[in-house]
Amino acid sequence: QVQLVESGGGLVQPGGSLRLSCTVSGNIFSIYAMNWYRQAPGKQRELVATITAGGSTNYTDSVKGRFTISRDNTRTTVYLQMNSLKPEDTAVYYCNADAFVDSYSRHNFWGQGTQVTVSS
Repeated sequence: QVQLVESGGGLVQPGGSLRLSCTVSGNIFSIYAMNWYRQAPGKQRELVATITAGGSTNYTDSVKGRFTISRDNTRTTVYLQMNSLKPEDTAVYYCNADAFVDSYSRHNFWGQGTQVTVSS
């Protein structure tokens, strides 16, 4: 059983900051990449940021320079530091683990989602 538990969402004013956390637990053999997605009302889920096993990061254009994805030394907790937040960042944010449960079985695992609302 693999679990992803997210925290850190909330209400923030435009220009403010939030940090999301996601901790992975359970039967994981290795993690290929950790991702943050978001889904705004009436829109498709979009990939926001990725950190690979090697530490490479990638961001969607709309958050470059404002958001930073990172992880702790155990590589089981990933963070999304969000600065200079805009109303258009309002969405449910989901943590995703692209991981192997053994040496050949690769799966996607999802957290429950955390609401981020940017509003004055």
